[in-house]
Amino acid sequence: MAAPCDHAVAVRAGEELDLVRLSAYLSQHFDGPGPVTVEQFPSGHSNLTYRVTWGGRELVLRRPPFGSQVKSAHDMGREYRVLSKLHEAYNVAPKVILYCDDLSVLDAPFYLMEPIRGIILRRELPPGLRLSPAVARQISEAFLDNLVRLHGLDYEKIGLGDLGKPQGYLERQVKGWIERYHKSATHDLPEVGRISAWLTQHIPASSDATLIHNDYKYDNVVLDSNNVTKIVGVLDWEMCTLGDPLSDLGTSLAYWTDPDDPEELREICAAPTTVPGTLTRAELAQRYALATGRSIHDIVFYLAFARFKVAVIIQQIYYRYARGLTHDERFATMPHRIAILMRASLQCAQEGTI
Repeated sequence: MAAPCDHAVAVRAGEELDLVRLSAYLSQHFDGPGPVTVEQFPSGHSNLTYRVTWGGRELVLRRPPFGSQVKSAHDMGREYRVLSKLHEAYNVAPKVILYCDDLSVLDAPFYLMEPIRGIILRRELPPGLRLSPAVARQISEAFLDNLVRLHGLDYEKIGLGDLGKPQGYLERQVKGWIERYHKSATHDLPEVGRISAWLTQHIPASSDATLIHNDYKYDNVVLDSNNVTKIVGVLDWEMCTLGDPLSDLGTSLAYWTDPDDPEELREICAAPTTVPGTLTRAELAQRYALATGRSIHDIVFYLAFARFKVAVIIQQIYYRYARGLTHDERFATMPHRIAILMRASLQCAQEGTI
């Protein structure tokens, strides 16, 4: 999928695929003999991603997490359809190959796509990679400009005009994410009630609708190994829809940590956004406004809501762990991250700054 920092490893316990059934399925669709081998990309927390080798061919397989109760968030058929339409117009989206909804194969729908090779930036830079201030700035500019490019696509022309319902998008989102939190709550966090009330009372008029990724962040972007300022891939399209593009920007800002942020927020940052030269959240927002002509007057709302939403996503993942539906030990510390994000969301709302 990506190298050198995102290599596949042995499959986690409890997330193994049935190789006999998978091999039989692949033999029906691809030439060449097996055997099939499977490794797992370890960094994701939601849909599961595997590297599959079949003969001399390498494929990437995506399937829902085991034990998930949130079916709408793991619709493989929808994700496959989005990518099958999107790749031609937005070539950094993965190229899908095959969709399977036959539950007798892997007990869940899945799809196969071509791998995207390159570098993914995470908290710790890949060995040997050094980012000068000039390069760090160029990467952050390319990151923002690529989001602008996505929001500029003609989704009707692509064939994705029926992907979502833009009218009333923000109202549904705020109500829906508050409900999702309470359905998956495991801890009593005092900030939840206060930020939920604030969000409900401060919903702005939606911007024009565009195609939005909904999880656009550094570790969902693949950079060219030979030129890290160039983006060659954007991953994880499971939440892609039609909606307010400023909510997409807000999500990106929610994952973005500035050097002068509180220590606890910098502690949970999963990307190298504090490297000298990197644009700040405010600079990203201003660059977006200049590129698109959209007002960022209500950007505080979008950041506060995005932090809340990210906290709820993590809460839903932790809920599966708390109920014993997954045994991935990475999930054990998630309540700490959830609490930090809820505090950051409320602080953003109260202070009125990003």
